[in-house]
Amino acid sequence: MLKIGLTGGIGSGKSTVATHFAALGVTVLDADEIAREVVCRGSEGLAEVVRCFGPQVLSASGELDRRQMRTLVFDAPDKRLQLEAILHPRILNQMEEHSRSAESAYTVWVVPLLLEAGWRIWVDRVLVIDASEATQLTRACQRDGASRDQVRAIIATQFSRDQRLAAADDVIVNEDRLDGLAAQVESLHHRYLGLAATRSDN
Repeated sequence: MLKIGLTGGIGSGKSTVATHFAALGVTVLDADEIAREVVCRGSEGLAEVVRCFGPQVLSASGELDRRQMRTLVFDAPDKRLQLEAILHPRILNQMEEHSRSAESAYTVWVVPLLLEAGWRIWVDRVLVIDASEATQLTRACQRDGASRDQVRAIIATQFSRDQRLAAADDVIVNEDRLDGLAAQVESLHHRYLGLAATRSDN
């Protein structure tokens, strides 16, 4: 199964691009969604998070308090690495399983921190959704209700635009024109179908 790793900075439009691929019949696997599944209430993943970080990371209903978790790990690299050691293997296993059972010719893995987390080795191609920092700031502030300083702080923790573009096999430029975005996705879709067909022939 050909696996495309879709990534980009905050506010670049990853979800919008993923929706276009899904509309073309491609199986899209979102790492953030699967991350929620692997720590759902009663899961082994959640139990391990609680063992590591304590019961204060649970909400009153017994679910993971994501805001509290983000606060704990945001400025603490050691704690972030602990959390990733719990989550990443479980997320990866789920995504691999879903890929194996997918009916589309290839799958798209939406992983916001694909490059930062070292997940390049798990996908065949890296598709970077590229947008200027000004566009990222505007979109993220409008979407999340965050301040520009908060969004800038998040951008500072991610790979730079130049680093992402240097690591990319394919790039979609996502600034303002939605019609242009759809055309870029469709063009890549046909390329990926060709690559998937070549792989199956071999």
